[in-house]
Amino acid sequence: MRTLRLFALLDQLRVHKHPISAETLAKKTGVSVRTIYRDMATLQQMGAPIRGEGGIGYQIEKGYFLPPLHFDEDELDAVILGMRLVAVRGDGPLTDAAQRASAKITAVLSDDAKDRYSQAPLMAYVHEEGRVDEVLRFLTPLRTAIRNRHFLQITYKDLRERSSSRTIRPLGLTAFETVWLLTAWCELRQDFRSFRVDRISAIAEDGKTFPRESGKELRDYLATL
Repeated sequence: MRTLRLFALLDQLRVHKHPISAETLAKKTGVSVRTIYRDMATLQQMGAPIRGEGGIGYQIEKGYFLPPLHFDEDELDAVILGMRLVAVRGDGPLTDAAQRASAKITAVLSDDAKDRYSQAPLMAYVHEEGRVDEVLRFLTPLRTAIRNRHFLQITYKDLRERSSSRTIRPLGLTAFETVWLLTAWCELRQDFRSFRVDRISAIAEDGKTFPRESGKELRDYLATL
């Protein structure tokens, strides 16, 4: 029981980018604060790269990597379904990446978990037309531009079949049931705009990077929803 709790504590630290207090960890794991202190001391003695500061909390040291140690049944189901959704909804590079990630995850699972992972009755399907390369051909360059914060010039045809050219700051991609949607800051309209990826007919970039600006970030768009 204590071993599972130690794994759970490592999981909590792994998902939090900022220090998390002993009180919060105690509530999440259902034990006392004193028990958290003891557990953290045990993890540190075992070599876990955990830094604790009085009045601030605990955090995993930057620059260290902790491999997954334990998945509960719901977590494993979430990983399985997520990977299978990516495999059927993404383009070739995303599908290949999902397969590679699945192989890495499988390598750290117990034998029983490996069987559950490979034989899980959780499926993901998509209509064949949604997988046509012509529809998804811009998915990889869009993901790259979002990651590198590169301006893009796109040619876009709206639902009335009107074509326009825009300079945008690509901010995020959302997979809906039948389409991928690009969220961007449009330099022409000086506002957020959403573009269906399957209606983009051309993309070009000059390598210029857009700066971080308050009011023009994805989090700013999400705050308007």
